[in-house]
Amino acid sequence: MTESVTLLKADELGRIERVERDGVLLIRRDIAAARWWARWFARRAAAREARALSRLDGLDGVPRLIAWDGRVLERSYMAGQPMQVGKPLDEAYYRDALRLLARLHRRGIVHNDLAKEPNWLVREDGSPGLVDFQIAWTRGRRGTLFRLLAREDLRHLLKHKRTYAPGALSSRQRAILARPAPHSRLWRATGKRLYKLIARRIFGYWDNEGQGRVRKE
Repeated sequence: MTESVTLLKADELGRIERVERDGVLLIRRDIAAARWWARWFARRAAAREARALSRLDGLDGVPRLIAWDGRVLERSYMAGQPMQVGKPLDEAYYRDALRLLARLHRRGIVHNDLAKEPNWLVREDGSPGLVDFQIAWTRGRRGTLFRLLAREDLRHLLKHKRTYAPGALSSRQRAILARPAPHSRLWRATGKRLYKLIARRIFGYWDNEGQGRVRKE
């Protein structure tokens, strides 16, 4: 077996690498490289992603789970550009993205992190893809909270549509954008500033970039 590795990101939560193994590309998340104080959180996040991808097995537009052993997560590689690079202008992209979200929600999964443009891909054929399920809802139960979170998934997609293809928004979609859920309004008024401070100062994340940083050892 031959393997070549390209480091994509290294931070307090571990390493993310693009791996070419016997001619096949995959993405590897190694949480053993996480800082000791962040290792519990990193393991929980990776386990959540593994659970989400397992439940989404066979769904086009999301990665396929290859392996998860409690330390290393491997998933299939999806070729494409992050949204902020691909800048999708075609209305068909957002129509397909809505269908992808609906299929996600029918399987009892809410992504929960779709405000970040890097979590949306513009694949080589122009279709949408979703990555990074570390904070996804994976309980499967579709109660009131599930519906609220699913609606926020939708609103974040519509925000991106408003950025890149505002003329394609329907009147109903504009109404959804105008009415954020109560928990979303509360979050923006209270916890979001603290989240940004922690994400930027400790983990090096930025809302519209999502690239993190390469950690200095």
